[in-house]
Amino acid sequence: MYSDRGRPSIDPVVLIKLPFLQYTFGIRSRRSTIEEVNTNLAYRWFLGFGFYDKVPHFSTFGKNYERRFKDTYLFEQIFYRILKQVADRGLLRAEHVFIDSTHVKASANKLKFTKKVVRKETRAYQSLHEEEINADREDNGKKPFPPDK
Repeated sequence: MYSDRGRPSIDPVVLIKLPFLQYTFGIRSRRSTIEEVNTNLAYRWFLGFGFYDKVPHFSTFGKNYERRFKDTYLFEQIFYRILKQVADRGLLRAEHVFIDSTHVKASANKLKFTKKVVRKETRAYQSLHEEEINADREDNGKKPFPPDK
């Protein structure tokens, strides 16, 4: 039915899990992330790759991000849902606010604070990821993408 030519498809779940690995373990570039996935069995297991399975090229995520995920709220929505589940199970509380490692008892609406923290963190992650993409593009002699308005 389909032609055997071209690159094999990559599971979209893998394309979404890769930035979570990057952010969770503080890996700074997509190239380094793919190198880590090639050598770390725990990362391979998390992504669903076997020992001998070929890992996608580092540029694959950048291209897919630009084509499919940029200007969407997909990662923000995923992160927000995860934090909501954590809060629903009582593992996240907004009873204290930490400023310079000093806790202060909050007297604000607990749920309002939680939503603001979640949205702020997701926006920070998205801008960090866009900066990494632009840095990688500059390293490879390409123009950076224009900033969002």
